[in-house]
Amino acid sequence: MLIRSTVALVFGAVTIFWASPSVNVLAWAVGLYLLATAAAVWMSRALPVAVPVVVALGGIGALVTQSDQGVALSAMFALLVLGLLEFVHGLRKRDPLARDWLVSGVIAVGTAVLLPFFTSLGAHALLGVAGGGAIISGVLWILSGLTLRHEARTAVGGPAQAAAPGASPEAVN
Repeated sequence: MLIRSTVALVFGAVTIFWASPSVNVLAWAVGLYLLATAAAVWMSRALPVAVPVVVALGGIGALVTQSDQGVALSAMFALLVLGLLEFVHGLRKRDPLARDWLVSGVIAVGTAVLLPFFTSLGAHALLGVAGGGAIISGVLWILSGLTLRHEARTAVGGPAQAAAPGASPEAVN
């Protein structure tokens, strides 16, 4: 999760600070973002193997097409598949991350649905939409990862489980 959030936040930062990107910058940024996202999803092993394959193919499509329309279509397809399967995964699972999968799915599908409407506005607009979705999902996944890490430390009796001075042992539980 933390790897995925880092990938999303780095991509989001690139989209914010690149003032006037060319179509080549758009294609490379989105293509590399989708390839890195595919790798992070594959490493998580939470979704079927077909999901990172589709996302990687979207990244390759963005790199190969080198056009606003091609990048938007490739990213839309990849994010739509990723988002729908994350949403379904969130509905099926009853673990601490189920709600996060649902939200991440909605973010990815929302980004995918918005991309075609901004194609005619060029690379800067497309990077803005894709980067905005990436930043939102990056923040979601970093909070999820840090929360799980904190809860794991609490479960094994780490420092987060210590009672306040003067509290009874029952107050901790």
